[in-house]
Amino acid sequence: MPTCAPLGAAGTYTETSQGEVRFPEISTKTLEKTIQYFYYKLKYTNNKDGPLPEFQIDPEHALELLMAANYLDT
Repeated sequence: MPTCAPLGAAGTYTETSQGEVRFPEISTKTLEKTIQYFYYKLKYTNNKDGPLPEFQIDPEHALELLMAANYLDT
């Protein structure tokens, strides 16, 4: 079974040399919403100040976000 370098470890990946990661299968709008969710999750993890605010997802984008989450394995 091949081993993978841990995140942050120096490697010979194209992303390391170019300084960017590309997701051609995910639209810009979907990727932006995914990043907003990661920020939301970071901000409200371990929240003790009452109920969490709702994370808004437009119904017309829900399927595309679900497919992106599956692609990103999140």
